[in-house]
Amino acid sequence: MKITVIGTGLIGSQLAAVLTKQGHEVTSASLSSGVDLLTGVGLDEALTDAHTVVNVTNSPTFDEQSLEFFRTTVGNLLTAGERAGVRHQVVLSIVGVDEVPQLDYYRAKTLQEDLTRGGRVPYSIVRATQFFEFVEPTMSWTSDDTEVRLPATPLQPIASADVVATLADVATGVPLHGILEVAGPDAFTLDEIGRITLAARGDRRPVVVDDQAGLFAAVQGDVLTPGPGARLAPTHYRDWLNG
Repeated sequence: MKITVIGTGLIGSQLAAVLTKQGHEVTSASLSSGVDLLTGVGLDEALTDAHTVVNVTNSPTFDEQSLEFFRTTVGNLLTAGERAGVRHQVVLSIVGVDEVPQLDYYRAKTLQEDLTRGGRVPYSIVRATQFFEFVEPTMSWTSDDTEVRLPATPLQPIASADVVATLADVATGVPLHGILEVAGPDAFTLDEIGRITLAARGDRRPVVVDDQAGLFAAVQGDVLTPGPGARLAPTHYRDWLNG
């Protein structure tokens, strides 16, 4: 099967490698390969003979400009996909994305989902929880030399490699015409994740619960944890930290 992966970051690079190893013909498309989703330049060439397109792109900003980024890029991708005869559009999104409208980026990702659903090409949406790899950067936003401040937001984080495995399954299967949620096996509050992470790194700073700290301060309740029917990945956060 010929599959075009749009985006070559943390997920896209791993996904291209996994699909290639499985024997699929993979095209990796990004600005560095001459494909510009915002203008459409290079898209027709990247999608030539592609059966499936997997969109793992990210907006360069997380503010209101992300709405226009996804509006434009999804429109260009769907139009080019129709011209190329693409039979399956796969999008990577976020668990609970439509439950946090106060965050510009989450509203933008919800728009991305809605536009994909409204296209003519059969689709699948994979919603993942927060990646293990993003925990320490998230902590750094509200840290100083003496303490780490984090809200007690419930999360169920996942290893990016497990997200990739799910995307590979979905991309090579029949379109879902719906949403599949995927999450790690363990639920924590963000402040608890912070303490586990600091302990594994030998960092003696305390974690202070601050419900006004950082991006996840805007999240109410457990909307970022998966619902019934989610696929639970095998990798535990503590094992990943110590691996």
